[in-house]
Amino acid sequence: MDRNKEKKRKRLRRHLRARKRVFGTAEVPRLCVYRSLNNIYCQLIDDLKKHTLAAASTLDKDLHETLPKRGNKPAAQAAGKKIAERAKALGIKKICFDRGGYKYHGRVKALSDAAREAGLVF
Repeated sequence: MDRNKEKKRKRLRRHLRARKRVFGTAEVPRLCVYRSLNNIYCQLIDDLKKHTLAAASTLDKDLHETLPKRGNKPAAQAAGKKIAERAKALGIKKICFDRGGYKYHGRVKALSDAAREAGLVF
């Protein structure tokens, strides 16, 4: 099997294993993270209604224009601050974190730390 396909398959297995325990509601939504080589995306999801409450990514117009590179830690921090602002606007203070099968390291950690500093509790 191709090395990249194998890495993706393993990440998806880790993601499914974690999703057995991580569940979001309207009061405590799930912060789901997806990262690609060039961008990072995050969503607040209510799993009961299967509805996305808020989303932020490095492709958002205001972040896209201000960031010189969008696939690094400072860009992930900006996305974390943006999702925290949008959560506060909805009255959400507490979330559960879904790292998407990625290691809690680098860009994923930078996004979560920025969201914590901006006021989200998880």
